[in-house]
Amino acid sequence: MTSATAAHRSQIDVRAPRFGAAIMSLLLAVEIVLALIGATAAALILLAAIVAIFALGALDSPLHPWSALFRTIRPRLAPTTETEDAAPPRFAQLVGLIITGAGLILGLIGVGPAIPVAAALAFIATFLNAAIGLCLGCQIHGLLVRAGVIHRTAGA
Repeated sequence: MTSATAAHRSQIDVRAPRFGAAIMSLLLAVEIVLALIGATAAALILLAAIVAIFALGALDSPLHPWSALFRTIRPRLAPTTETEDAAPPRFAQLVGLIITGAGLILGLIGVGPAIPVAAALAFIATFLNAAIGLCLGCQIHGLLVRAGVIHRTAGA
């Protein structure tokens, strides 16, 4: 892959992360309800699926379901006028993975309140992204880049 191709690949349609965040918000809302009504087994199964989806996003996997779905919808949309570096949304997926993964692990070892708490934290972040375009994980990524903790990607 040439550096021009790598730089182009690192740019994504700004609508894609918001699309995925909207779907994740719905799943996380269902997760919260399941956890709060005491459907622990169902909550754990759904949370495991959510963790897997966040993992696919953090790994930039072509198997990520919302990315695949957006690729089928994108040709029907007006051409994008704005792209963004893929690294901050990918980092946001990692943050979602860590939060929901911790909730899943704690839920599996019997810390029941961890499930709705983790889901609620992830819901707040995904809802803000979907509703107003505020990506909390992206903001954290920017802070870490400015602090020199992580490096800016080549395409940024």
